Amino acid sequence: MKITIDRHRCIGAGMCALLAPEVFDQDTDDGKVRLLDPAPLPARHAVAREAEHACPSGAIDVVPDGTS
Repeated sequence: MKITIDRHRCIGAGMCALLAPEVFDQDTDDGKVRLLDPAPLPARHAVAREAEHACPSGAIDVVPDGTS
C-alpha cells in the first residue's frame, strides 16, 4: 500500500488523524494533514482506507501494492 496526500486540497477536518493516528497527523500550524507513514504495515491498511473514505475533501489517496 502506498499513501499520498494533497495538502492543498485538505480542509483540516482531522478525520484522518482521528481514525488512523499512526498514519496521519494534523500540522500544528495550519491544521492540515501530515502523512506519518506513506507505506504502512498491513495491520494499518484497513484504517488507512477508512481515513481515505472519511476525508471530506478527498485529500488522501490510498493505492494498493502493485498498482499505480
